[in-house]
Amino acid sequence: MYFVPEKRKEELRKPLGKIVKEIDLESLEGKRIVTVGDFVTSYFLKLGIMPDIAIVDYKIERKEYKAEKFQAQKLIKVKNPPSYITRELWNSIATAYTLQEKTLIEVDGEEDLAALPAIYLAPPNTTVIYGMPSKGMVVVEVGEKERKKVDEFLKSLEG
Repeated sequence: MYFVPEKRKEELRKPLGKIVKEIDLESLEGKRIVTVGDFVTSYFLKLGIMPDIAIVDYKIERKEYKAEKFQAQKLIKVKNPPSYITRELWNSIATAYTLQEKTLIEVDGEEDLAALPAIYLAPPNTTVIYGMPSKGMVVVEVGEKERKKVDEFLKSLEG
């Protein structure tokens, strides 16, 4: 389990990929798509694209909103309090990557930090997209460089 103290959250405001307002769908062809957050997941569903893995908490910018429940072939429910990456969340993402089904991970608590394990655990040919409030979406074409950045950040939390 990882805890991210408030003073370290500033580092996470630096995007791990490219910030965009709209997604270039052609660039995602043939890739495994992982969305983190309700706004990003809703954006893809409005385009008629179900992400391979969607991680949601039914909140946008920490405020609950009225929306239909998201649907997927496989549903995994986890608890994850704010400022944490629990073992349960980490393991649910690892499990979702092994499945051949569209998977929805519903987080009771907060999914804000889920992009970190989603990037760290991503197999080749995976794109992780997460929201950056008031800026847009961050598109991360996951490779060794991105995994290493996440690894270094997580190791620094271990103290």
